[in-house]
Amino acid sequence: MPEFKNVTVIKKANIFFNGLVSSRSVFFADGSKKTLGVMLPGEFEFSTDCFENMEILSGELQWQFKGELEWKKVVAGESFNVPAHTTFIMRVAFVTEYCCTFS
Repeated sequence: MPEFKNVTVIKKANIFFNGLVSSRSVFFADGSKKTLGVMLPGEFEFSTDCFENMEILSGELQWQFKGELEWKKVVAGESFNVPAHTTFIMRVAFVTEYCCTFS
């Protein structure tokens, strides 16, 4: 879906890692939430309280669950899932846009 209609967007950005990762929260009428964001080059560790689907809109990255040895590559048009209560690491080499869906 290239656009969202009838949503509420929080103007204040979610800023992480000294501005290398930023996003905006988008809320839907059914109560669901997504974030739209941009990651600049770097390595980032996140922990999640709920299930997340990370859709890569442009760019690419490598990711792994904390403690794994293997890195997985994901590029624009692809996504990956992160179970609730999980820590994951992303390595970003190029500016990368994403849409994260929470459930």
